Amino acid sequence: MAGSVPGPSGAECEAFSQDEDIAAYRAMLLIRRFEEKAGQLYALQAIQGACPLCIGQEASIVGLMMEARPTDPVITGYRTHGALLARGVDPRQVMAELTGRKSGLAHGKGGTARMFAPEHAFYGGHGNAGLCAPLGTGLAFAARYRDEDTVTLAFYGDGAAARGRVLEAYKAAARRALPIVFIVDNNTAAPGASVVLGSVPSAISESGRPFAIPGEQVDGIDVRSVRLAGRRAIERARRGDGPTVLEMLTYRYRGHGGMPAKAGGLGVRHIEDADPVVRTRARILASGSLSERALKALEKEIRDTVVAAAAFARGESAPEPGDLLASVEA
Repeated sequence: MAGSVPGPSGAECEAFSQDEDIAAYRAMLLIRRFEEKAGQLYALQAIQGACPLCIGQEASIVGLMMEARPTDPVITGYRTHGALLARGVDPRQVMAELTGRKSGLAHGKGGTARMFAPEHAFYGGHGNAGLCAPLGTGLAFAARYRDEDTVTLAFYGDGAAARGRVLEAYKAAARRALPIVFIVDNNTAAPGASVVLGSVPSAISESGRPFAIPGEQVDGIDVRSVRLAGRRAIERARRGDGPTVLEMLTYRYRGHGGMPAKAGGLGVRHIEDADPVVRTRARILASGSLSERALKALEKEIRDTVVAAAAFARGESAPEPGDLLASVEA
């Protein structure tokens, strides 16, 4: 296990190797370029319905996925695309679902918030605020019942964190010391210059305390800090000590429908300082892990992958009318 170093926010973070930094950058950049392309298709009305994007939250996703095992169940709210891509799901299948094509993950019938990939231990994709917390608790209970050595990761937003169903999930998970980590993406609509970890207890990170669930605020724009916090929480759950609440302090660059969020009058420099992808790229260049030329080649590869995924999706067929009720149960 690598050591730890002080992060940009002053908090402890994981000391990445060169290969880990590059792998994290590749995964976060794929999410970023995919979400940007999805936003473009949404603006062109090629994607119908809501299209919530996770631009700005890539480190929160990738840092946890770097620490989780491929068999650990993952369940999310309505910002689904990033977790799917970080889990290794084919971008073509994700884009095909977004555009309502038969080759999509839900055969074009689910859309952005109802994607499932059980072969990748991904269980949604849930539009109702906070619903993934009790469902994730159920996944953790099932793992315990089956004597499986897995830890469930449940991602949802700060707006859902105070919902009754979430607090009831905390209660149930704590009572049985279930193997689950609750990850709350506390994103603000207007990106700032830096993440400031709270000097006073946060209502979100402390929300599990009444049920004896520890919580932690994490610099959610530093993938190294996320991975280190994720390691502590996952190891705790895996050894049978129960759940943890991780509050990821991050930013939301796009609105709920895919449109850009207001930047609050901040300049580009301030926004870039709070960008997890830009931050990791700068660290790779500074360390000499890759040259500017090599980074640009990697970035072109990612861009070509996303362009190909969009072209594939738009060339696929939509579900037939007779397919609409297939796999639907009353």
